[in-house]
Amino acid sequence: MKVGLSLSRCVRDLFEEKVDFHDVLVVISRTDFDPKNDRHWESLWQGYLHGGVSSPVWHGLDDHETDIRNICIDLYVNGKLHQPRQYGSTNRFRADYPWLDTIVSDDDLNHNPTVKDAWQKYQVVAGLSRK
Repeated sequence: MKVGLSLSRCVRDLFEEKVDFHDVLVVISRTDFDPKNDRHWESLWQGYLHGGVSSPVWHGLDDHETDIRNICIDLYVNGKLHQPRQYGSTNRFRADYPWLDTIVSDDDLNHNPTVKDAWQKYQVVAGLSRK
């Protein structure tokens, strides 16, 4: 499972299929927007497409706005988008890396056969994608 630390970079990775949506636990975003709100979306899209306040991480994806927006909406409606600014955070820290991989505790692995089975399958699949 992955924890994302950048909406723009994580969504681009999902769009480019570098990361599978089902592997995403949560994306923690510095944004404060509703991807279903057209006004919010337009501002975010233009910022990530052309730059300005943010870097143009989505540059070159002009023809894929609907696909990119749908990824954002899917994250939002599936509870995989956490926006600390909605709760008063003013942290503007941008991590150098967009993803963190999560681990499962030994206690869960040793006492929950379902978790152990899922973790072993995840490790097999993750191992196939390593270089």
